[in-house]
Amino acid sequence: MSYDAIVIGGGHNGLVHAAYLAKAGKKVLVLERRHVVGGATITEEIVPGFKFLTGAYLISLLRPQVIQELNLAQHGLELLPLESTLVPLPNGDYLADWPDHDMTRREIMRHSRRDAETYEEFSLTMRRLSLAVKPLLDLFPPDPTSLQPRDLEQMARIRGVLHGMQKRDFHSLCRLCTMSIADFLDEWFETQPLKAIKCTSGIIGSFMGVRSPGSGYVALHHYLGEVDGVRRAWAFPKGGTGAFSQAIARSARAFGAEIMENAPVQQVLIKNGEAYGVALEDGREFTARRIISNADAKRTFLSLVPRHELPNDFVSDIERFKMTSPACKVNLALDGLPTFSAVPAGNQQLLRGSIEIAPSVDYLEQAYDDAKYGGWARKPFMDALIPSLLDPAMAPPGKHVMSLFVEYASSELEGGWTEARKAEFLDVVVDTLAEYSPDLKSKILHKHIMTPADIESMIGITSGHIFHGELSLHQLLFLKPSPQWAQYKTPVRHLWMCGSSTHPGGCITGAPGRNAAMELLKEWSA
Repeated sequence: MSYDAIVIGGGHNGLVHAAYLAKAGKKVLVLERRHVVGGATITEEIVPGFKFLTGAYLISLLRPQVIQELNLAQHGLELLPLESTLVPLPNGDYLADWPDHDMTRREIMRHSRRDAETYEEFSLTMRRLSLAVKPLLDLFPPDPTSLQPRDLEQMARIRGVLHGMQKRDFHSLCRLCTMSIADFLDEWFETQPLKAIKCTSGIIGSFMGVRSPGSGYVALHHYLGEVDGVRRAWAFPKGGTGAFSQAIARSARAFGAEIMENAPVQQVLIKNGEAYGVALEDGREFTARRIISNADAKRTFLSLVPRHELPNDFVSDIERFKMTSPACKVNLALDGLPTFSAVPAGNQQLLRGSIEIAPSVDYLEQAYDDAKYGGWARKPFMDALIPSLLDPAMAPPGKHVMSLFVEYASSELEGGWTEARKAEFLDVVVDTLAEYSPDLKSKILHKHIMTPADIESMIGITSGHIFHGELSLHQLLFLKPSPQWAQYKTPVRHLWMCGSSTHPGGCITGAPGRNAAMELLKEWSA
């Protein structure tokens, strides 16, 4: 059977891409290697009754038009806003960041009057920068060396964004994107916990430290999010991130797309330099007018496409594409709600959001230093969430589940990720968290870890890098994944990309999938 388009990989961008093509009346087939769609955006009941978030865990940067245009609310997507971000401190105190600006300012005042006053201008500056840059998420990444009308048009859009900025904001943007997030925050604040809580946005999912140049851009990338129009908000999808993926899948099917699970692709079929189909590992073949890969760049071009079909300089670009992962994902099944020494008894509101183990800038940088030569952090940074406080159906009655995004632990761990090393690092994570939650260990019924090696083997992402590549300056816009091919097309005719190795990169945005679909539909209508 032949299709208009075959999408390789049923991660969220692949599903978004398929839904848009099907909505336009195209005959679309999505091929997913696992028994469930979603890629890294999944909910799995590894322990009976406990729903684990084995990959992504929160939503903020999801493009609002994806929700609206694909009718995701009608297909079951319900977003539950987080109520706070909590940083428990070793001295028994804490710092909380609230969705309400004035509440956060009063909280900062407990730690530093000067920082509370500075926070006002900092927030306004970051708001202006994020509002100015946000339109670039939906941009067709132009080739700045090209004189083609489309590239000139998109370059004009970028110039328009920059021209519309105040001079001081343009200077701040240049500094932020090229500085380390720690150095940038040093110019604003004096309080360690406040700087640390703001620094974490610059390292989530990226193998760089808070003092690494370029981490400022990663922080800005995370500032671009919103939930229901509330800027910088984060939300938990009811049912977990897997429920979000299922909502997109239902949307795609409603528009007429076909989704086939347990269908791992072995190779893209190419004849005379033109992609015409795919071969599955079980020998089945499917053909289509266009083949679109939602896999990462390395898996697509170094595994699925025969090397002789690609230019040598392009292959070199892909081989150099940075994808070393710094992160593990830990889930805990708990017999009850753990307590935290810093949180007053009965104050569950402080636990109904992110709980970050990030007491100081030096703590975060030391964690990076421990891991950057093929090791792991002795005292890791953690972004913890208790999903069952937001959605009780995530755990049995009276029980809880805790999700932990953990950095740093290198995908290139010296000696490899053996079962013994996994267990050892899992103990490091639990021991570190127990320093802030003394009854945690007594409440653990089951613990589960996904190392970078596990993410690669189970989900299929090279090195287990959740962003499909670093969000570093040399891998953005027209450089992503290669300066020669950054516009969703590839050197193989009729082979496209729609995953997070393309602009605008990682996080749950749906933008790469949507952007690539818009470009493909334009080509078909030309």
